[in-house]
Amino acid sequence: MNTVWGVVLIVFTLVLCWLAQVVNALSPRLAARWGLNERESDVDPVFFADTRGEAIWDALIIWILPLAGVLLIMNNPAWAYFGLVGGGVYIYFAGRGIAVRLVMRRRGIRIGKPGTLKIYYAFLVLWGVIGTITIIMAALA
Repeated sequence: MNTVWGVVLIVFTLVLCWLAQVVNALSPRLAARWGLNERESDVDPVFFADTRGEAIWDALIIWILPLAGVLLIMNNPAWAYFGLVGGGVYIYFAGRGIAVRLVMRRRGIRIGKPGTLKIYYAFLVLWGVIGTITIIMAALA
């Protein structure tokens, strides 16, 4: 089970989240071309600035949960500490992402196309669930 969850953490938090935020932080145009964020012209400038700042900060802090996955696969007991902290970071990341988008949308701020937003919300919920499960597993370990 630990190996499977370690792979889940690496795939869904390293590949599909942290690396995407690194690309978004370094090159928002490339990230938009790859579908990792909205094009600057498709969203309000305030939302674009917020997501840029979010990408830069996330690139600096959300590596913790992928590292927990690597340590879990290696059966290193330190994974639990990284899992607790990283899980909390991902719950915050998901909650903030959803809350900001809902508030901005309700205020009429352009935050992206409806189809793309559904995908973003689905991934944010997924990362929040992954963070929660990881915290539970780490606490039990």
